[in-house]
Amino acid sequence: MKKILSVVLAVVMLFAVVALAGCSKDPANNDDNKAATLKFGLGVVANYGEAKETSGEFIATAVAVLLDADGKIVKIDLDSVDLQPKWTEDGKIVALEDLRTKYDLGKDYGMGGNPYAQDVNNDGKILEWNEQADAFMKTATGKTPAEVKAFVAENGATSGDLATAGCTINVAEFMAALDKAVANAADSTATAENNLKLALLAADHGSKDATEEADGVQAYDVTISAVVTDAEGKVVVAKTDCVSSEIKFNAKGEATYDAKAEVKTKLELGKDYGMGGNPYAQDVNNDGKVLEWNEQAAEFDKALVGKTAADFAKLADEKGNGTGDLATAGCTIGISDMIKAAEAAAKA
Repeated sequence: MKKILSVVLAVVMLFAVVALAGCSKDPANNDDNKAATLKFGLGVVANYGEAKETSGEFIATAVAVLLDADGKIVKIDLDSVDLQPKWTEDGKIVALEDLRTKYDLGKDYGMGGNPYAQDVNNDGKILEWNEQADAFMKTATGKTPAEVKAFVAENGATSGDLATAGCTINVAEFMAALDKAVANAADSTATAENNLKLALLAADHGSKDATEEADGVQAYDVTISAVVTDAEGKVVVAKTDCVSSEIKFNAKGEATYDAKAEVKTKLELGKDYGMGGNPYAQDVNNDGKVLEWNEQAAEFDKALVGKTAADFAKLADEKGNGTGDLATAGCTIGISDMIKAAEAAAKA
């Protein structure tokens, strides 16, 4: 009888050990995994589209990621904005009324209901752009970028898990932005329990009609904000970037911009942006120096930490410039669009 009891106890103990071992490998049940800090990165790619009759195009795509120690994607968010400004045959601007991103457009983007759209994976349906973006992000989560890339051909066409999930659009720009986000990823205090959201804000920054003496321009800034927040909505870490477009045209309505021109974000430009060495730049806080744009953006990002979206507006004065401790730190540029983008991300 004692032998039987001993055997039963041994079996019970064995099952207990196996069960505990199984729990330790489950990320959802592992407090160590929840508490582990993650790398945080933001990547942006932008380019001009070919000019059409009295119209041009500018596209910016952004991806934000949180990566674990093995380089796997724990959290990801992405979006894109496709600006197609127009002008008249005599070079007068036709104002863009809708500056929403592709994700925010939802059904208004019109992919799902397009009778000419191709059912690439033959599942009998075509998802809307935002739904396809969701499918991409869901598939990418838990994988390394290399594993995601295995489902993407050189021309951006998808296959495997991505196509099966319904993401059949060209994802070349998703992957390019993801590659940049991974390359830019740095250690942070963010964990898997935090929320990651991204927002893109497009705004006119000085468009003007063409004249006989000078070309006109449709000029837009796209401000990008990636924000990680805790359960209380407070910012844990943030990253801000911006990319500018200038689509030029003449008084005859002809496009004069270079559709193949390389486009870099303000963070990528660094010192080449030219703010720090500009002799006409104003030393607003009278500290004897003017920081470069990327340096001022970094101070803005630091200032967001520990604050909720409701607090962001307090960082700017009535003119929209950095104020208080932020100005003292050297961020004295106009930050109205940066605040709006950060608010949109933090509230999402």
